[in-house]
Amino acid sequence: MTPSAALAPAERALGLIGPDLTEKSLRLHLEGLSGIDAVGLEERAAALGTRSIKTTSKAWALDTIIRLVDLTTLEGADTDGKVRSLVAKAMNPDASDPTVPRVAAVCVYGDMVPTAVDALGSAHGDPDEGNISVAAVATAFPSGRASLAVKTLDTAEAVAAGADEIDMVIDRGAFLSGNYGLVFDQIVAVKEACRREDGSYAHLKVILETGELNTYDNVRRASWLAILAGGDFIKTSTGKVSPAATLPVTLLMLEVVRDWHRLTGERIGVKPAGGIRTSKDAIKYLVTVAETVGEEWLQPHLFRFGASSLLNDVLLQRQKLTTGRYSGPDYVTID
Repeated sequence: MTPSAALAPAERALGLIGPDLTEKSLRLHLEGLSGIDAVGLEERAAALGTRSIKTTSKAWALDTIIRLVDLTTLEGADTDGKVRSLVAKAMNPDASDPTVPRVAAVCVYGDMVPTAVDALGSAHGDPDEGNISVAAVATAFPSGRASLAVKTLDTAEAVAAGADEIDMVIDRGAFLSGNYGLVFDQIVAVKEACRREDGSYAHLKVILETGELNTYDNVRRASWLAILAGGDFIKTSTGKVSPAATLPVTLLMLEVVRDWHRLTGERIGVKPAGGIRTSKDAIKYLVTVAETVGEEWLQPHLFRFGASSLLNDVLLQRQKLTTGRYSGPDYVTID
């Protein structure tokens, strides 16, 4: 790892660590982070999931969840038809109710990006404005076991095909071996591969695969590393490893994002992915976001759910609420 290799994309790291950006200085910074009180973290997460919710806020919460979902298909048997069906559901989640909002994005493998872009048509765009982004997993997802040349080519091809967002996976083996500089440089290189011809960048979500990082301290270090290297989002999981997203891990990542914002004024997104299947659970995440970083994070460019099966339960609870037969969560809201 050399300062010149990381200079342009890694201005964040240079600003925080200083001009001597080396493997040693990066290690000193990451290993100098305070340790995690696991019991305290888990108690905070549990407390955030047990507050009462006002009936008048349930409709708002359910619609907010829908607007924050990345609707996903990531199977080896994916076809053009399956992706088009996914896009149709993203655009109109409940065919019986046109008031249901659109989801934030559809997430597909890179070779399916042109199909998703074509199927979205005029609905392809900024989810903060009610449109739908196309996200592509890249960098040898889900293992991350490929050369850097393959990872950057994978990314660049998806961006050239129209992907608005790239979900990359870090090299967990390198990270767990303490080779932070290698992981940093790979994120920097993938970020550069997100550059479009007009000089703008596709948003980069950095997947930590927290279920393989073993400790909360490692999750904190990986979160800081991903942000320092230029990630726009930090994401818990690929959804292919158990455990995937958990509330304590997401809370920890939100605390990192909060601390980064206090230091720099910059807002970084967080995406829990995998294992969030019910509106009851999703509302716990909404509360955790609002209580930790603020309600301003509850918009698509700063928070997402990577949980396609979640959408069906939210739609069911929304229908029950509309018809007066709601049996949803007695959990927290944000108002």
